[in-house]
Amino acid sequence: MKKIISILIIAFVSVNLFAQTNMIIRTTDGNTHSYSISIVDSVYYEEELPNCGTVIDYDGNEYATITIDTLCWMAENLKVTHYPNGDAIPNVTGDTDWANLTDDNTSDAYCYYNNNANNEADTYGALYTYAAAIGDNWARDLVNNQGVCPDGWHLPTDAEWTTLTNYLGGENIAGGKMKEIDTTYWDSPNEGADNSSGFTALPNGVRYNNNGTFDYMGGSGVWWSATEENSDNAYYRNLNYNSAGVDHYYSSKSYGFAVRCVRD
Repeated sequence: MKKIISILIIAFVSVNLFAQTNMIIRTTDGNTHSYSISIVDSVYYEEELPNCGTVIDYDGNEYATITIDTLCWMAENLKVTHYPNGDAIPNVTGDTDWANLTDDNTSDAYCYYNNNANNEADTYGALYTYAAAIGDNWARDLVNNQGVCPDGWHLPTDAEWTTLTNYLGGENIAGGKMKEIDTTYWDSPNEGADNSSGFTALPNGVRYNNNGTFDYMGGSGVWWSATEENSDNAYYRNLNYNSAGVDHYYSSKSYGFAVRCVRD
């Protein structure tokens, strides 16, 4: 018996299904085929995850996107090295220099994990302080709350992160729906991962604020929100290799975390 998988459009030759011997099917390769109904075992419809086009940052990097519920998210981590107005973000490579950054809204800095020793930037994007992520206390963005994100996009608020995780079933299970399933990236067991949301979260690791060292590549992915807890701390989301959940807490602003942008 013949099975036709991942069908985009199905059209029957006549309106009278029971009188037909053939069906015309356009498959995911874009080609149209005619099959005898008598030899078709089953037809599966596979809906493509909805994206909202691509987005390009100031440096010319292009990012895939994904629509989840009512919000359009980047499906990759940001790796831009300039603010939307063209100002360069300070690239802080030395451990001591990073450790000397202050927990505030003006200690701008970015880096790549292990200072890009193994081309981490291409896959995992950059790590930013909170000050860099919000655009130096929102002063360097072109519109309110844009932060380091490209034009037409902004740093997601804590509430927008919550909208995402609630739509995916709540913080106890949303992480599995957000994580890339390829264990090339995530450490085993990559608990609950199916990436059914299309968010494609990667374990980009972190940079510590107290000594400037890197950690958790393969084990954790951590992303800033735009929302402060107080003058020294801001909220973030964290996914782990050994959990299907999403951690929701706040951290010192001089940590190095990843950034995902959401469309205005």
